[in-house]
Amino acid sequence: MASKTELWQSRASEKKKELLRPLLKERLQGSWLGLIIPMILLISWEIASVRGVFEAHLLPAPTVVLAKISEMAADGSLWSHIWITLYRVFIGFVIGTASAVVIGSFVGYWKLAENLLDSLVQAFRSIPSLAWVPLFILWMGIGEPSKIVLIAVGVFFPVYLNIVAGIQGVDRKLIEVGKIYQFSSLQIVRRIILPSALPSFITGIRSGLGVGWMFVVAAELMGASEGLGYLLVEGQNTYAPDVVIASILLFALLGKGSDSVLKLVETKALHYQDTLANQG
Repeated sequence: MASKTELWQSRASEKKKELLRPLLKERLQGSWLGLIIPMILLISWEIASVRGVFEAHLLPAPTVVLAKISEMAADGSLWSHIWITLYRVFIGFVIGTASAVVIGSFVGYWKLAENLLDSLVQAFRSIPSLAWVPLFILWMGIGEPSKIVLIAVGVFFPVYLNIVAGIQGVDRKLIEVGKIYQFSSLQIVRRIILPSALPSFITGIRSGLGVGWMFVVAAELMGASEGLGYLLVEGQNTYAPDVVIASILLFALLGKGSDSVLKLVETKALHYQDTLANQG
């Protein structure tokens, strides 16, 4: 026979599912609604192309672009390009995020670290992405390390800014309450600062991932022989607009897919908040 504790846990689990069900249903409906405008644009684009509004050598029809994607998928070249680009973005994203979390936590929590490091970080943040390319080539050559480091640099700054802003935006009254209850520094960080800074941190991660997808194009200009960025440049050099547009569409789809994963993580991590986004 189930104990009272097990019964209580079971009822709490069911209650949680009941609370989350309307939110998940609403988000699913929102996802379908989000397809309406892209479908209208694609249909309008196809009709305009068929009627000769757009010249085929400048802007091929969506069906032509899809046929090109299917052709590359059939011969296997598409998957190698997608895989190497995903690999570069993922590794660069992990390195950039980890570095930003460590440095941003120190800068956000300790005033001395902010005085020492923040001005330097802000100066580096102003450097355009392409300005790093020749330097990384000189230091690391045109192999994978230079590409991954470039992506990590791009990811670092938005995550860093949001980490610092999230930590420094924590209500001081909450920290004072923690001190009243004799929390240690570690307990204050774990039980007060981290939960309070979590929304800003997740926003920074999503922003960093988006920047990572932009930086991977610059990274794949650095002597790459594979990747969607390479495919983009190859389409330009061979005057193949269907390849160029196919690459752009694939970037959009992969970027949206990865952001949707982070959005799901955000929904689960912040479900306890009583906000407009979480209302059922």
